[in-house]
Formats: sequence, C-alpha cells, structure tokens
Amino acid sequence: MRTLLRPTGFVDSPFGHDGKVARLAGGLSWFAAVELITVDGHARVSTELVPVEGIEHRFDGDTAEQWSSLIRPRPPLQLGARTVRLDQPQVMGIVNATPDSFSDGGQFADAAAAAEAGAKMTTEGATIIDVGGESTRPGARSIWEGDEIERVAPVIRQLANGGAAVSVDTRKADVMTAAVAAGAQMINDVSALTYDARSAEIVAGLNVPIVLMHHQGPPEVMQDDPRYDDVLVEVYLWLEERIAAAVEAGISRENILVDPGFGFGKNVGHNLELMNGLALFHSLACPLVIGASRKRTIGALSGEASADRRIGGSIALAIKAAEQGVQLFRVHDAFETIQALKVWRGLRDQALTPRL
Repeated sequence: MRTLLRPTGFVDSPFGHDGKVARLAGGLSWFAAVELITVDGHARVSTELVPVEGIEHRFDGDTAEQWSSLIRPRPPLQLGARTVRLDQPQVMGIVNATPDSFSDGGQFADAAAAAEAGAKMTTEGATIIDVGGESTRPGARSIWEGDEIERVAPVIRQLANGGAAVSVDTRKADVMTAAVAAGAQMINDVSALTYDARSAEIVAGLNVPIVLMHHQGPPEVMQDDPRYDDVLVEVYLWLEERIAAAVEAGISRENILVDPGFGFGKNVGHNLELMNGLALFHSLACPLVIGASRKRTIGALSGEASADRRIGGSIALAIKAAEQGVQLFRVHDAFETIQALKVWRGLRDQALTPRL
C-alpha cells in the first residue's frame, strides 16, 4: 500500500494564515488541507483529511517527495525564442487541420485558412497553438503518416514563421519529426508515447517538451464501455508509469507535461471525478494540461447541447481547473477562455494584495 496526496481546502489568500496554508506548484492557488488517499493496488482503501499545518509529521519517503513536488514552482517552458511562464494559467489554442474532428473538423479550407485561425488566437492571447492533422474523436480511425504530415506541416510552417509558439498534436514518430522540422517546438501525444514504438526515442532526440496524455483504448473503441475501479487513482498511477518510461527512454523530465485525458476512455462520471481531483496530479512534478473544451460531458450535462454551443460549460471547467493550479488549457474558444481566466486572475490578484 502507499499514500497519495490531494491538495484541497483552497483559500483566496495566504495572508493571516502563516504556516497553515501552502502554495500549489508555485502558482496562484493556496491550500489549507490535504486528503491522504491510501491506495492498495489500483484503488483507494481509505481517505483522511489533514491540515497543512504539521503535515510533515505524517510523511514517509514517498509522501515527502510528493509534498515537495506539490509545492515546487514549475520552471517556464522554452519554446524556441518564447518563454512560457507556468506560474499562471496559459492557453493553447486548437487548430485541427482535419475534415472530421468532433468540433472544428473541416472548418478550414486549406493550410492558409488554418494558419490564419491560429494567428488570430495568438492575437487574442493564446500562448501556444496546437495543430492536429488526425482526428482522435471517439470512433475515429488512424490515417497514413504522409497524409497527416501534408495536413500539419504547411500550417505549422506558416504559424512558426509568423512568430507563434506551435505544438503538434500527433501519435506518430514520423509526423513528430516532420512537424519539428517545420517549426513546431512542442509535441502533444494523446497516446503518451504508446502508439508508435519509435516515438519515445524520436522525442528524446528532438529534445522538445512532450505532453503525455492518459487514454483507455484507441479512439476507435475508447468510449464503448470505459471502466475503472478508481478512475482518479488509476489515471495517476498510469501517468506515473508513463513518465518513468519516458525518462528511461532519454526524455528529460523537465520536458514532460501530463494531461489526465478528459473524455478519452471515460464516461461522464469519470470525467467529473477527474476534474474534481485534478490537484492530485501536481505531485507527479510535471506541469498539467487539461483539454475539456467542448467535450461531450458538457453536452450531457446541458440537454445534449451541440459542440458549438458548449462554450459556457468549457469555461466553467477551465475555471475549476485553474482553481486547482492547472497551468495549460487546450481550448477551441481562445478569446472567451482567456477573458474568463483574466477575470479569475484579477480576483486572485486582489486577494493577494495586502490591505494597508
């Protein structure tokens, strides 16, 4: 058995709470309590809520390391000439150069139109543009690497030449190589380097940041009947294993980000449990990425609203994630999400300003 640490009891400000609160991952959130989750195998067997004050007396070697990871500031990402600070929320704008993605597939007539959409997001405040050329929506089938490269490379090249920080959303080693050659400075792999046997070695050689995302099953079948004994614990342990595998393959730990995979092999209940427990994942010592934008869970909770009518729900999830210290938000609606996060940040800044 082992114990996992989930920060909770979030407060607006540390003022007046000396020694009773801790700062989460060097960001804008402070917490006053920790849920100690005792795990046997892949499920929790007990939980205990304890205050931050004096918590060090409950530590063993594993929990002490987790605690250090929870409160340690995350260094900025260096994406080409751009430095992306991770002590505050940042937005990744989604550009899908695909005919069949669940929300914006087929929206762009050509590479120029896709690049223009990405450039618009940067003017709206998106820090990174995430370009994908293969749909991984539920039921989607894989496409040939050559076709995927033809879709993403021109878009990436135009965005990078315009000064944008660009990520490529792909599972395939050859696409990763071509995308970085075209100007991408980051890789977002929904398979967490499990789809292509060569991808870990390629990423290690490219020496760029990589997002490892949890999934259960390939897109073709992942939503057929997803099952977990304990989704929060299982996703945590799976990501822990994938981080270790990436490091073993030669990928610098400083280049690893993690994403719990909202909607990838999870039903509505699983997604909501993950969202409520996001703070747990900070003890993996990697920046957190969340991609809940326009996902079906929002529709399921709002009268089956179509993907283009899920902005309100997407923002609600983004704010919930921001409160738990998530650093990167992968979204379709950049302007609206950035505006919501700016207002949230304004509230946070006011709370962190001492009264005279």
